[in-house]
Amino acid sequence: MPTLSGHTDAIRASRVIGTSVYNTAGDHIGTIEDVMLEKASNGIMFAVIGFGGFLGIGEKYHAIPWSVLDYEPTRGGYVVPFTKEQLQAAPSYTIDELTQGDGQVARNASYEYWHVDPYWH
Repeated sequence: MPTLSGHTDAIRASRVIGTSVYNTAGDHIGTIEDVMLEKASNGIMFAVIGFGGFLGIGEKYHAIPWSVLDYEPTRGGYVVPFTKEQLQAAPSYTIDELTQGDGQVARNASYEYWHVDPYWH
């Protein structure tokens, strides 16, 4: 069903990956590098946001609950309600660490840190 802006509830992952992420202050905080899917429940576990580093060196990755990302057409990217300080203090991972324990370690830490109600309960 299309939204008021003409968007549908469905979106291809390929359109999400590479999209910029901003905080509510308008600061560019990173880019969506990937989306982690939970195969058993068909849920989106989290978006993988990359920030920092240069050409992939020293880059950190955060698991951000999908439900907190809000697409902002005027920015051409997603907005999250977090400050730079909150993001800097958030749990961060390497790409390999994000999938350890079927991704549940990163998922659980993310939802707990951001105080987001778990979708799996």
